[in-house]
Amino acid sequence: MSEKSAKKKVEKTTNKNTANAPSNKMSFFGLFLLLFALALLISFVSYFLHGQEDQSTLTAFSDRSQLPKNALGKLGAHLAEFFIFKGFGIAAFLIIRILFSLGVQPFRSEAKKKTRNQIKKMVFWNLYLMITLSFIFSFFNTKNGVLGGMIGFEINSFFTDYIGKVGTFLLFVLLLSFYFIFRLNISVQTIQAFGNKWSTYFNAKLQKQTNPETEAEKPIVNVEETEPQPQITNPTPTPIVSETIAEKPITKPVVENISIPKTNATDPDIEVIVNKEEALNESEITAKQLVTDFGEFDPTLELSNFRLPSSELLNEHANSDVVIDKSELEENKNRIVETLRNYKIEITNIKVTVGPTVTLYEIVPEAGVRISKIKNLEDDIALSLSALGIRIIAPIPGKGTVGIEVPNNKPSVVSMKSAIQSPKFQSAAMELPIALGRNIQNETYVFDLAKMPHLLMAGATGQGKSVGLNAILTSLLYKKHPAEVKFVLVDPKKVELTLFNKIERHYLAKLPNTEDAIITDNTKVIHTLNSLCIEMDNRYSLLKDAMVRNIKEYNEKFKQRKLNPEQGHRFLPYIVLVVDEFADLIMTAGKEVETPIARLAQLARAIGIHLIIATQRPSVNVITGIIKANFPARIAFRVTSKIDSRTILDGPGADQLVGRGDLLFTQGNDMVRVQCAFVDTPEVERICEYIGSQKAYPDAYLLPEYVGEDGDGTKLDIDISDRDVLFREAAEIIVTAQQGSASLLQRKLKLGYNRAGRLIDQLEAAGIVGPFEGSKARSVNITDLVSLDQFFENEKK
Repeated sequence: MSEKSAKKKVEKTTNKNTANAPSNKMSFFGLFLLLFALALLISFVSYFLHGQEDQSTLTAFSDRSQLPKNALGKLGAHLAEFFIFKGFGIAAFLIIRILFSLGVQPFRSEAKKKTRNQIKKMVFWNLYLMITLSFIFSFFNTKNGVLGGMIGFEINSFFTDYIGKVGTFLLFVLLLSFYFIFRLNISVQTIQAFGNKWSTYFNAKLQKQTNPETEAEKPIVNVEETEPQPQITNPTPTPIVSETIAEKPITKPVVENISIPKTNATDPDIEVIVNKEEALNESEITAKQLVTDFGEFDPTLELSNFRLPSSELLNEHANSDVVIDKSELEENKNRIVETLRNYKIEITNIKVTVGPTVTLYEIVPEAGVRISKIKNLEDDIALSLSALGIRIIAPIPGKGTVGIEVPNNKPSVVSMKSAIQSPKFQSAAMELPIALGRNIQNETYVFDLAKMPHLLMAGATGQGKSVGLNAILTSLLYKKHPAEVKFVLVDPKKVELTLFNKIERHYLAKLPNTEDAIITDNTKVIHTLNSLCIEMDNRYSLLKDAMVRNIKEYNEKFKQRKLNPEQGHRFLPYIVLVVDEFADLIMTAGKEVETPIARLAQLARAIGIHLIIATQRPSVNVITGIIKANFPARIAFRVTSKIDSRTILDGPGADQLVGRGDLLFTQGNDMVRVQCAFVDTPEVERICEYIGSQKAYPDAYLLPEYVGEDGDGTKLDIDISDRDVLFREAAEIIVTAQQGSASLLQRKLKLGYNRAGRLIDQLEAAGIVGPFEGSKARSVNITDLVSLDQFFENEKK
C-alpha cells in the first residue's frame, strides 16, 4: 500500500468520525426542542388552572389591555387552546414527551433506533387516549374537548356514525390487543398453555369441592417431629417475577485496519488489526421481564425479589483502551524482518493483531523455509527486540502462519466491568459462564465451567492467581441466582476469600454445626471434602431413581414436577469447590486430601460438583499425575522455569509470560493467551455488600454430616431407653437392603439427614452395622430379618 493511499484512507476515517459526531446545529435544535417542550408544559398546566377565565382574551390577540392568567401570557393561552381543546385533549401531554426525547437525542449516546421506538409508542398512545376519552364522554352528551380534544371528538363521531358505539368499542379493544400482542410477544401457543393451566387448576379445585368425603375418609396419621427439610416447594399457583438478561444478539467486534507505510521497498506488506468490543449499557443488561408460570417448579421462588448485582458496582480504568503506537509496531516489524534475514529467512507478508498486553505478529515465510528454523530463533528475536516474554507459535493452529507474540510497551488494563458488560458474556447460553478476560484479539474470553469440568490454576507468587479466582467468582455472582449455585471456599491463608463471608446465607455451603462457611482449618477441609463425596453419592442415588444421566436433566424433570419431594427428591444447585492454596493442604494432610479430591474430580461432573484448585507451587509432588489426569482445563500464570510450565501445561510457554494477569488457558488442546480481567478488593467488597443486604435464606446450604474414624469426639448412644422410636423400623430397612447408609434411611423413612445420622449411630452402638469406612456404606452385621428378630429377643432378656 502506497504512502499516498494510506494518507487518503486516514483522512477518510477522520472525516467519517467527524460526521458521526453531533454538530452545533443539531445541538442548537435539540436545545430549542427542550425549551419548547418546557413552554408547552407550563402553558398546559396553566390552562387547566385558568382556562375558562382566559376564554375572553383569546378573541383579541392584539389587544394588550386584556391579559390572560396563563403563565406564558397570550401565546401560552393560544398554544394550550390549540393543542388541548382544538387538538388532542389530555393526550397532548404526550407531545411534550415526544419533544423531550427528540431534544435530548443530540446530547446522549443512546441509539437513534431506541428513540424512534419510544416516539412511535408515544404517538400510538396519544391517538388511542384521545379517541378513547372522547368515546367515553360521548355517553354524557358533551364534547368535553379538554379530555379528548376536538380531533378525538370528530374521529369518534365518524366511527360511531358508521359502525355504532358497540363497533367502536370492539375496534378499541382490537387495537389494544394488537399492541400488547406485538409488544409482549404473545403467541397462540402461550395463550393455549395459559388456558390449559387455568382449566387444570379449576378442575382440580372443583373436584375437591364436589368430593369432600374423599378427604374425610383418609386415615389419621401421627406425624413425628422431623428435622426441617432444605427442600422448598411452591404447590400453589403463584405469578413469578424474575429478572432476566435482555435478549441481544452478539455484536461482532469492530475491526480497525491501520496501514503503516513501508520504510523500505523490499519490506513485506504489514496489516494491523485492532478489535474493539462495544459494551452493553446497564438498561440493556438489567431489563425486567414478567414471567407468569403456573405449572413448573421455580427454585428461585423463596428469593423471588433477589436482584443480581449491577455493573455500576465495578470500576472503570482510565488505561483500559488498547493503545496503538505505530512507531512501536514499525520498529518491532523491522527488527523481526532484519533478524530473520540475517539467517536467510525471507517473509512475504506480516499481519499484526494488537491485544491488551501483547501484540501478535503473524508472518508468512517464503516457500521452502523450515518452520523449526524459525522456532529455534526465539532467543535471537527476543534479543533484537530487547523485550521480555517473546513467544513463538510455529505454526499457529488452523492457519498457515507463524506467530510471534511481543509484549506491548504500554499494556492496557482489562477491567472486570468491560468483561461483564460485553455482549459475549451477557448472551452466553452456558450453565456456569466465566468471563476470564480478553484474548490477544481483544475479545472477551468466556468459557463454561460446567463443561471443563474442573479447573487447575497455577503460577508464581504475585502473578494474579487470587485476582483470577475473584474474577471467576464475580462472573458467577453476576449470572446465577443463589438457588442455582453454591460455593465451598477453602482458604488456608485466611485472608484471600474472607470478603465472601457476607454472602454466606446466599451463596455459600458449609458443614452442619460450623460457624464459619469459609474453611481455613485443615481438619475441616478433610471433613468437607469427604462430606462432598457423600453429597456426590447421594446425588447419584437421586439420579438413579429419576432415571436421568446428569444434573441438568434431573433439574428439568424436577421443575416439571415429575419427581416427588416426599421421596427425597429436591432441586440440586451446582456446587463449586474453590481451593486457594492447594500446596499447603498437600504438605499438611497429603493423601487425606488428595484421595477425596481425586474421587470428586473423576465422578462429580455429572451431578454438578466442580472443582477449582489454585497453587503457587507447581511441582510434581503437589500436582500429581492423578490430579493432572482429572483436570483437563488449566490456567497457567507466569512461572520461573520451563519445568514448572511443563508441570502445569505439559509444555513450555508459561515461563515466557509477562506477569500481572497474563495467562495461558488450555482445555487439553490448543493454548489461548488471555489477559485476566482485573477486579480489585473494594469492588468485590461492594458486590458482597450489595448481595448481603438483600433477603437471604435462613442458613447457608448445609452439606451432609461427616463423622471421622474418631467419631468426631461424640459418644455413641448405647442406652436402649434413649433410642429413636423408628429404631426397629430403621434396622429392618438396613438388614433388608444390606446397606448401612444414612441416605437410605433418609429416603425410605422420609427423614432429615441429622435424624438419619443419629439412627445410624444407634445401629452401630447396637452392633447391627459396622463402623464408618469413609465414603463407603457401612457393613451390615445381621444377614436377615429372622436373625434381627432373634437379636431383639435377646436384648429383652
